[in-house]
Amino acid sequence: MSPFKLLETINSPADLRRLDRKQLPQLADELRAFLIESVSQTGGHLSSNLGTVELTIALHAIYNTPEDRLVWDVGHQCYAHKILTGRREGMNRLRMHGGVSGFPKRCESPYDTFGVGHSSTSISAALGMALAARQKGEDRKAIAVIGDGAMSAGMAFEALNNGGVGDADLLVILNDNEMSISPPVGALNNILTRLMSGKTYNAARSAGRHMLGFAPPLLELARRAEEHVKGMIAPGTLFEEFGFHYYGPIDGHDLDALIPTLENLKKLKGPKFLHVITKKGQGYKLAEADPILYHGVAKFTPDEGIKSGKGGGKLTYTQVFGDWLCDQAKADPRLVGITPAMREGSGMVRFANEHADRYYDVGIAEQHAVTFAAGLACEGLKPVVAIYSTFLQRAYDQLVHDVALQNLPVVFAVDRGGLVGADGPTHHGTFDLSFVTCIPNMVIMTPSDEAECRRMLSTAYALDCPSMVRYPRGGGSGAVPEENLETLPLGKGEIRRQGKDVALLAFGSLLPAALAAGEELDATVVNMRFVKPLDIELIRELAGNHSLLVSIEENAVIGGAGSEIERVLAEHGLNVPLIRLGLPDRFIDHGEQGQLLAELGLDKAGIVRSVRARTSSQ
Repeated sequence: MSPFKLLETINSPADLRRLDRKQLPQLADELRAFLIESVSQTGGHLSSNLGTVELTIALHAIYNTPEDRLVWDVGHQCYAHKILTGRREGMNRLRMHGGVSGFPKRCESPYDTFGVGHSSTSISAALGMALAARQKGEDRKAIAVIGDGAMSAGMAFEALNNGGVGDADLLVILNDNEMSISPPVGALNNILTRLMSGKTYNAARSAGRHMLGFAPPLLELARRAEEHVKGMIAPGTLFEEFGFHYYGPIDGHDLDALIPTLENLKKLKGPKFLHVITKKGQGYKLAEADPILYHGVAKFTPDEGIKSGKGGGKLTYTQVFGDWLCDQAKADPRLVGITPAMREGSGMVRFANEHADRYYDVGIAEQHAVTFAAGLACEGLKPVVAIYSTFLQRAYDQLVHDVALQNLPVVFAVDRGGLVGADGPTHHGTFDLSFVTCIPNMVIMTPSDEAECRRMLSTAYALDCPSMVRYPRGGGSGAVPEENLETLPLGKGEIRRQGKDVALLAFGSLLPAALAAGEELDATVVNMRFVKPLDIELIRELAGNHSLLVSIEENAVIGGAGSEIERVLAEHGLNVPLIRLGLPDRFIDHGEQGQLLAELGLDKAGIVRSVRARTSSQ
């Protein structure tokens, strides 16, 4: 007999709403077990999804989704939502090419009302939906579910500031699990932590359940909420000041609390704020004990849990950065390391432990991270900002206005440059070379292997201007970095293979594919190293003794490194043909990195094919 007997009857929220309320705890148990079994076979986000099982069931049970708009923040907690909205059987291909996305995606399902992947957007989007409903005269609800980590971002408070002054029929649910990805930081988290401790939490929770559980007349309910909850606890006062009616906190794993609370809040008009307490990894003891380890997982055996690797594997670029950061910090007391809530992902755990006084996790606040670094640089310190390519996009104005315009020596260690794989288009680092190259004063480097990455980081640190070292997710060719802090000559590439007729100019991660293609084509292969400044002398030399140049980059072909080579050729009157190979002018779906590169013609076979197509037509 299937262990998911009840779950298998749920193909849409309409099926869920037909269940007897007494069946919902069983559904929650089956859904949680299904999540553990499913994600252990595919990989994905686990602990955050285990924490929102009951909340997801309650929301779909009470609200008329998808007519009522349910907006998830980030999307790390949307798997239960996907399973209950007709995608249960597709979960065996979660995050695989052509399979179910790991994040809400509008084109995938009408229940995914807003596409997400970056944090702190849910309140803004749900507010827009609520006010659109009012303007169109439609009677539907809008609900935003946001985590306490995502609440640290300024955008969330911008939305609250805007949402509380009108009469939008909006419910904001704060899913407070005391975690984002890395441990939470900041004043707001300290407030929430104090609230959860001792008598305050228990009294507030009891009051909330008492008031919201019995459905008195709505005006009386509102008055009682106002009298008994407002001012009792600090977050209530905070969100009330924004113009929201605050309720809670309540236990997010207690369906007997969630269901009546949501039923009553659904009847209330205007902006409302519900504070829900959940536990990351709920129901799976290994994930409860280490929610960070089980945040994003590869395949594993549920009974045994995740086994930590013991040596033998290649260094990742992230590990190379983390080791370099510690070594450079020992050599220079001016160094400070900054991360926007990605300590583990950016390889900064060791640095945080060894140099706690020079480590700053600013929370999910990329804009602040960059301007904070600028302020440190103004006072003679040497900030290193570790940030994913896809998150650097969120701090573009600060990069331009606060760092580059003032020519401050801030090092940007940009991780996940290029295609990242299963996380898909919200996380691919496909635009950074395009949007940073156009900024004056920037130096941009793209390492072709792990050893070169370390030397480039040292080069960037030695500069007296803003710089960026952009490296891919995972490992490279396996080149072992030297232990010293040697630098590279600024703006100089290197010829790695001497051939004839065709010259392949590779930037960063695609050099191995270019070398393999060069062997088959008998082409010259160049490791360009620098996107800015370009090695103009080398380009002129190559243009003078080759009949075709080919630029190769794991970045958008529009505005990328190849476009810069094209500009140099034009400015110097060099008429040699140029093929620009890179990522096409469209968003790239999720899938395994190698598979995606092959489909896009950026592997050895694709490079050879592009060159032969051009040379055969000449």
